[in-house]
Amino acid sequence: MLKRKNIREKGKLGLSKLFQEINVGDKVALVRNLSFTKDFPDRFQGKTGTVAEQRGESFIVKFFDGDVPKQVVVKRINLKKLSN
Repeated sequence: MLKRKNIREKGKLGLSKLFQEINVGDKVALVRNLSFTKDFPDRFQGKTGTVAEQRGESFIVKFFDGDVPKQVVVKRINLKKLSN
């Protein structure tokens, strides 16, 4: 589990992360950004899923936790787009 940022990641957030292009149906990894920890469930750190829909500035990501299908509302800053 992430407890602190790497020395090179400290400070402001990179604009490329903030304005990354994410569309419905893309594969994404849930990666917690330590600057914005209040709206991210810790137990889903590192999970991968697909983007189901967009609600405002947030995205609904569907994935499986074991055999149970789950969905989480996550902001763009906590998502890492995976190559298809």
